[in-house]
Amino acid sequence: MTPPRAGRREWIALAVLALPALLVSVDMFVMIMALPELSIALGASGPEQLWIMDVYGFMVAGFLVTMGALGDRIGRRRLLLAGAAAFGIASCLAASAASPAALIAARAVLGVAGAALTPCTLGMITTMFADPRQRASAIGVWAGCFTLGAIVGPLAGGLLLDHFWWGSVLLLGVPAMVPLLLAGPFLLPEHRDLSGGRLDAASVLLSLATILPVVYGLKELAAHGPHLLPAAALPAGVAAGVLFVRRQRRLPDPLLDVSLFGGRVFAVVIVALTVFPLVSGGAMTFIAQHFQLVDGLSPLETGAVMLPGMLAAMASFQAAPLLGRRVRPGLLLPGGMAVTVAGFLAVATAADATALAAGFAVTCLGSGPLVSVGTTIVLGSLPPERAGSAAGLSQTGSELGVALLGSVGTIVYRAAPGLPAAARDGLAHAVAHGSGVAEARAAFTTALHVIALVCAVLLAAVAVLVARTLRHLPVPGPAEVPAQAPVLEGAAS
Repeated sequence: MTPPRAGRREWIALAVLALPALLVSVDMFVMIMALPELSIALGASGPEQLWIMDVYGFMVAGFLVTMGALGDRIGRRRLLLAGAAAFGIASCLAASAASPAALIAARAVLGVAGAALTPCTLGMITTMFADPRQRASAIGVWAGCFTLGAIVGPLAGGLLLDHFWWGSVLLLGVPAMVPLLLAGPFLLPEHRDLSGGRLDAASVLLSLATILPVVYGLKELAAHGPHLLPAAALPAGVAAGVLFVRRQRRLPDPLLDVSLFGGRVFAVVIVALTVFPLVSGGAMTFIAQHFQLVDGLSPLETGAVMLPGMLAAMASFQAAPLLGRRVRPGLLLPGGMAVTVAGFLAVATAADATALAAGFAVTCLGSGPLVSVGTTIVLGSLPPERAGSAAGLSQTGSELGVALLGSVGTIVYRAAPGLPAAARDGLAHAVAHGSGVAEARAAFTTALHVIALVCAVLLAAVAVLVARTLRHLPVPGPAEVPAQAPVLEGAAS
């Protein structure tokens, strides 16, 4: 049977659902722009800077699967609106923080609230757009809003930072909450899994005990070298992960249906959707700081030189669903990743700001096929009642990865030969105190080049894996859910 096509109401509802994506993206990218200034204003050390940037991603990563499953059970619209309201309140608290600790705490609350937004939004898109081609276009619009936020964030953040205090940039997302909270109850359909059981509290705790200790251990080892507590946190997190998977296999209504990974195509696409935002988001953080702290650009100038990359990403997201109707996934997805690999190689060899901006633009140009078409493959292969938890799963690794790549950059930076002790707490700290600035800038540039090479190697390996795994998938027909049978490959849904 031909799936029903969405009408005007669904497309208007999509515009409302795009606001959380825009909000989350603006919050992330304005923080990238504001980090050097707020680090100086609050006197944040290198490790505190990492926590300011990463605690949001930690909490999002820790709670995404839980929030996706919770939305499936209590209703995605209800959880989305509650998360949006909490996000607005936490943004105000973060903007008024008077110390690094207060800002870290506020951004932790932001992360918990933000974890409710993405899985609920993607789950509702899956419910509203049953037609696979319309769904691919809707996901492209949704993903494009992340890129739009990446455009609005640096430019608006740069304008605000030129005229106001650093906290003003954290208030940018608050106005986006108003139309969502007002129109959401009338436009957005409610959907929940009536057959779903109660949320298993032990599974929630085990998921947090898996993610947070591992990330903490890696961050602390990167920042301070080997010592007991972070070294013990790593195996503790791995042990909790083993217990989490075993519990999910036994539960009749698990928090995460691990049997989905029995399908090779499903597992490979999820891995690709994890690695791609890991490398692109982590590299962008270092690129934005390089423009400001090494090349000496203002926040507004940094936003301007990054604008071509953001526009390239938006064009890629809009073109990907159209290409997906004519090009097989086994060619389209690896092809886009190959373009991004070329961009990372250009970043790794960039000698000035112009070359760095050009390389960044190329990395963005290849982003659309995997994010748009890959997400469609994952969500299109699941029943609607599983869409929320699957969306949370597909986003968890991306949030987690930005923090991990930042830790790699910290290790490379601190290992640079000739780096003065006054600069070991980070480039922003060295600039603020006027000590060891030249050596710190050279070390930061080296760290950026190493990160770009690591990103290129990781993404090239994933592109080869995707090409080999998806080579048998055909171009989806006009009334065909993309790759439904091959994705599941017999896995229980």
